[in-house]
Amino acid sequence: MNKRNNISGAMDFHVLPPKGLLNDPNGLVHYKGTTHIFFQWNPHETDHSYKCWGHATTEDLIRYTYHEAALLPEEWYEKNGCYSGSGLVHEDRLYLFYTGNVKNEKDERESYQCVAVSEDGFHFEKLGPVIRDIEGYTAHVRDPKVFQHEDGLFYMVLGAQREDLTGDTIIFRSEDLLKWDFLGSLLEEKEDLGYMWECPDLINLKNKSVFIFSPQGLEPEGEKYRNIFQTGYYTGTFQNGVFRKDDHDFTEMDRGFEYYAPQSFDYPDGRILSMGWMGTMEKEKEEALPTVKGGWVHHLSILRELSLSSDGRLLQKPVRELESARERVLEEKRDSIRVEIETPFEVNLKASDKMKRLELRYGGDLKLNLDGSSFRVERRDWLTGEREYRSVELTEGLTALQMLVDHTSAEIFINGGEEVFSLRFFKEEENHELLITGDEDMEIGLYRLVF
Repeated sequence: MNKRNNISGAMDFHVLPPKGLLNDPNGLVHYKGTTHIFFQWNPHETDHSYKCWGHATTEDLIRYTYHEAALLPEEWYEKNGCYSGSGLVHEDRLYLFYTGNVKNEKDERESYQCVAVSEDGFHFEKLGPVIRDIEGYTAHVRDPKVFQHEDGLFYMVLGAQREDLTGDTIIFRSEDLLKWDFLGSLLEEKEDLGYMWECPDLINLKNKSVFIFSPQGLEPEGEKYRNIFQTGYYTGTFQNGVFRKDDHDFTEMDRGFEYYAPQSFDYPDGRILSMGWMGTMEKEKEEALPTVKGGWVHHLSILRELSLSSDGRLLQKPVRELESARERVLEEKRDSIRVEIETPFEVNLKASDKMKRLELRYGGDLKLNLDGSSFRVERRDWLTGEREYRSVELTEGLTALQMLVDHTSAEIFINGGEEVFSLRFFKEEENHELLITGDEDMEIGLYRLVF
């Protein structure tokens, strides 16, 4: 299956819908020598009226081949959509767990946690629901993430909404992936974070557990929580089906405009890789996306390597395989450049000490600015034409910045991935000017990305 051309040529290193609308990444898994990336997909329209599982594969983590849809909503328990879920390899078979969404004539919801199995990664036999209604929770229970713990048992975490309309993550345990026992809430204590938690994920890094999830309904707090929905994490310990969080607040995983519902998986070389959806936005903004004219909407982020810093921060870095796509434009120590460059490209900035000033502009629409400890990313809102921004305080200063720019998006990694900004932007087609101004001892690396 070939990708449809977009408004400015082929997308070079992102997963996007061959046509229609894409949202959450699903079922990320390495199986029989191939990495599989499934995703929520409406192949018929550029809206959310239909949900199946699209399917892409990659051999090198940067180039993707697209296949026919893996799961279609054809059974009674999924008739209104095969919603998000995860993948797991067990006894040489690939299991996909997903939420079957059902609505009746009164628009009342039912949700079923379902499983499908494959011997080759491309053809799936549906085994139907393995979890149905859960006492104490509404029908807003979805997005199963299944993993095998060091105790040898399988666990499933699910995004959920309590009957009092507050968000939660619940957990089940199984010996065979088919019969599941309900253990209750994942967290030891109740957290007041919105009305629904989506797409939970639980990983281990440096003998520390990291609980990643996407709460809906958070009110903005200064420069925090300024998007329609958020994604963030707690660190802590996971034992006997309970997550005990460390003494820190919910921390946003990405400071940009569009990043949501990430999912991780174990790569054979020991890395934990993750990918998120670069598309969560208000309905009016989604409908105004320039790519709608080309028949497609949204894409996923690049794959990222996850790790923990010495002080317990979650770090994200672009997969190292992307370095093989670099074609050097310049590598120099200087305080400014002004060049014409077409996407896709990569910028690497490094300083021997904390940078005191930095300004980066591209195409008239994208602007990065460092003012003291405040780092700010601006773009032009394609719906209103006005400037909008996101920012973060860099308490340790800025010493390194890596930015990968595709035709309609940018992903910015600060200080080795301590902070990340992901965003869509749509520049004037004729403007390819990149301007960087900063400190005198700044090392500038500029690369075309060639695939």
